[in-house]
Parts: sequence; C-alpha cells; structure tokens
Amino acid sequence: MAGEEIRQDNRTVEQIVDGMSLFDDDLMSMVFDSNIEATELLLRIILKHDDIQVVSVVGQRELQSPVVGGRDIRLDILAKGSTGKQYNVEVQQKPEGAHIRRARFNSSMMDSRMLKAGQEFSELQDSYMVFITRTDIFGYGIPIYTINRHFEETDELFDDGSHIVYVNGNYKGDDTIGRLMHNFGCKEAKDIYYPVLAKGVRHFKEEGGRERMCEAVEQYAKDYAEKYAKDYAEKYAEQKAENVRLNSLLESIRNLMANMKLGAEQAMNVLGVNDRDREILQKRL
Repeated sequence: MAGEEIRQDNRTVEQIVDGMSLFDDDLMSMVFDSNIEATELLLRIILKHDDIQVVSVVGQRELQSPVVGGRDIRLDILAKGSTGKQYNVEVQQKPEGAHIRRARFNSSMMDSRMLKAGQEFSELQDSYMVFITRTDIFGYGIPIYTINRHFEETDELFDDGSHIVYVNGNYKGDDTIGRLMHNFGCKEAKDIYYPVLAKGVRHFKEEGGRERMCEAVEQYAKDYAEKYAKDYAEKYAEQKAENVRLNSLLESIRNLMANMKLGAEQAMNVLGVNDRDREILQKRL
C-alpha cells in the first residue's frame, strides 16, 4: 500500500511539472537562475533598452527584513546590471500577488541594500521592480504599464531612479512583448520562439534538470502543508484564548447579576464591556 501511495505521489508531481510554464515561479526561477543570456533577453524586451548588460542573476533570493519581526520576502529573480542597476522580476498567477503596495515594498527592500556605510545617497543606483502577471490586472489592454514618480504641479519626471513595471501576460500582440508572453505561457519547449528560453525550459522539464524540478515541487508542497498546519494551529490557539476570555467575562457578569441584583445590561456597563463583546455575550446569557 505504501509503495502504491508513493507511485501516486510521484505521478502527481510529474503531472504538475508537465503542466508548468514560465508563469510558474518555481520553473521561471530555475530557468533564469545564473542564466545571464536569458535574463538580458527578458529585460531588454520589457524595458526596451537593447544595451542592458547583466553581470549576475539569482533565482529565489531571500531578503530578510532589517526590523526584528518584520516581513521577509523571496524574490523570483534578482539581477544586477553592469552599471550597478538592480532588477527584481516576479511572475504572478493571481492579481493579489502583484498588489501595487507589494511593488513598493519590494523596491524598498532592494534600495535598502544598495548603499554601504559612508556612501552618499546620490550613489544609490536605479532599481526596477517588474511584475509579469498572468492577466491584465489594470484592464487597459496594453502590454506594459510603466510607473515612475513625477511632480504633480508640473508633470515633470521626479527622477529618483525607482521604476515599477507591470507586464500584461495576457497580451497577444505580434511584437516582441507579445512573443515573449506567448513563450511564458508555453508548457512545452518546442512551442517557444526564443531559443535561449526554450533551452532552459527543455532542461528542467524534459532533460537532466527535470528531477530537480520535481524535487522543488515536492518541497513546495511540503512547505505549504507545514505553513497551513502552523497557521491553523495559531488560529485555533487564538480562538481558544478568545473563548477563555469571553467565558471569564461571562462568569463575571453572572456573578454581578446574582450578587448585586443587576440586569445583564447593567452588569456589562459596570464591567465596561465593548459593543462587539456585548453582542456575543448577550447570546450566551
């Protein structure tokens, strides 16, 4: 029986890998990790700068918050250009994963790591936060949404070097960005236009890297299950603590009603019970 369960699990993982495209962050991160040629192609098309040169790129790079207890982030791709510019590229299947304030947060996390002690603020390099979304989350039907700060009174550019770009993954135009988005949606390497992307996808889905891809999918499933269990346990503990608090308050109300001959409303007034708790407790009395 155990052997059969393992075979079923393996088949499930294999099916998941077969159905993946570059819109899946696990595959995308692996294809672009250390792949300078593919990263240059991606950035040149999206940012419309043919002179972009990448000197390093890593997939699944974790940035820890400088604040104790602050939120950490894991970047799908973090690349550095030859002039020092930094590029974070994320793929998102669902709109909520590409929230506009997440773009702001990711940008700030990149910026906070660029300067060393003693450096001038003028030395801060440009940063690019790029979201490639499966759908057109802004709904204007255009391929790329570029966000830069500007002076509201004059509409001139406020050139602080911070750039946010959203790519409409649903765009199907007959141009470079349309072909790139077609490639991102392909589940088989043979359907991909750009050879450097086809080679990466083929490696991780059909050749030597497939085992590593399957392991990544399995690990993701395990991590998700552990996080779900932890979140559920924490939520249950919070609910239990809340019930203890309310039961204690309920007992105090009953004691006041019995010993001081107060009505329920009077007892709750004496105890300073808030409206939310009052509504719950009235149902329990």
